[in-house]
Amino acid sequence: MIHVRRLAPKAPRALTAALGLGLLALTASVVPALYRAMDGGAADTLTLAVALPPPPPPAAEAVAPASEWRTVRIASGQTLGSVFADLGLSPRTMHRLLEVPEAKQMASRLQVGSELAFEIGPDGELRGLRFDQDESRRIALAVTEDGVRREVIERPIERRTLVAGGTITSSLFADGARAGLSAPVMLDMVKALQYDIDFAQDLREGDSFQIVYEELWREGERLRDGGVVAVNFVNQGKHYTALRFEHEGRAEFFDLEGRPLRKSFMRTPIEFARLTSGFGARRHPILGRMRMHNGVDYAAPVGTPIFAAGDARVKFAGWQNGYGRTVILDHGNGVTTLYAHMSRLGPHRVGERVRQGQTIGYVGASGLATGPHLHYEFRVNGVHRNPLTVTMPKPEPLKGPALAEFRRATAPALAQLRRLEGTQLAAR
Repeated sequence: MIHVRRLAPKAPRALTAALGLGLLALTASVVPALYRAMDGGAADTLTLAVALPPPPPPAAEAVAPASEWRTVRIASGQTLGSVFADLGLSPRTMHRLLEVPEAKQMASRLQVGSELAFEIGPDGELRGLRFDQDESRRIALAVTEDGVRREVIERPIERRTLVAGGTITSSLFADGARAGLSAPVMLDMVKALQYDIDFAQDLREGDSFQIVYEELWREGERLRDGGVVAVNFVNQGKHYTALRFEHEGRAEFFDLEGRPLRKSFMRTPIEFARLTSGFGARRHPILGRMRMHNGVDYAAPVGTPIFAAGDARVKFAGWQNGYGRTVILDHGNGVTTLYAHMSRLGPHRVGERVRQGQTIGYVGASGLATGPHLHYEFRVNGVHRNPLTVTMPKPEPLKGPALAEFRRATAPALAQLRRLEGTQLAAR
């Protein structure tokens, strides 16, 4: 009797060798034994070890093709519908997504540079869409057979505080850039101090500044500048300090005593313009004769925004001979301001209210003008006053608990300013 015992192979390549050795063993050993048994002898019991090949591995499970994420940056003229068409996606799916309020809002406010991420399945159908609702929230939409599933992904914003300082040697922007400040931070500093310093004509070589400002970061990536926290500016030997503080739901700048820096009127209703003509008698550049100049002129490129000097109602917006395109604002209490020679008017119409700092028009050279500039007048009860020297009423300072909270909240930034100022003085 022959017993065949299965042996596990020692290596995967044993298949061919095992078959060959098995055949040799059968030929050399088994066959002679069988002959002896057939000759009448006692039957030999043989045990034959034969190495058989291993069973075949189980068939690999089929892996479904993966989805593909495609990111689209919106270009000029693109809409959500055109993006779907470019990607070959169904308009019906887009309309399903637009039933989600955040998606509908996103589609109506789509801007150049916005990014949308599309998850597209191997069948070419949309499986998901992601977009930023704002800087701290991302909306993820999953398209399923049952409908659209919505998820809000929170993306915390980190505020990092930085300090910088510099000395005026050529211009505010050039020296600010050398100190590592961006244009938005410099603009924010100017807005904080614009009620006390006329940056168009008051700067002098040797003036200095110390500034505490913020940067916004998200998930380890810098987003943008976050604005000025505190600034100290030394102009012609006089110190001006602005501290940002949120009071009654509004962030404003205050001086060291807790008095708001925001005055009733801005002395200069335009940014970074050059004063070319002051208040008083002068020879008219076009008419060629002496006459009273009832305002001040600021030269600036065509299209430079012009701001409302204070809260007001629009009294006039249109064309006036000599003045060209003109806006007149009524601030109440007998005070009016006039802005002339505009290239175009702002969006506000007669009778509408405007807030201080809102754009009411743009620099031009309409009317009797030799070049693009803003002609600005300040009148009290119909009498012209010099807008650069007229006394502006001061607002009331913070008091009681509000003042105590202001001092507590601004103390760290003020300490940073003092340290930076000391460092600059020591370096001179």
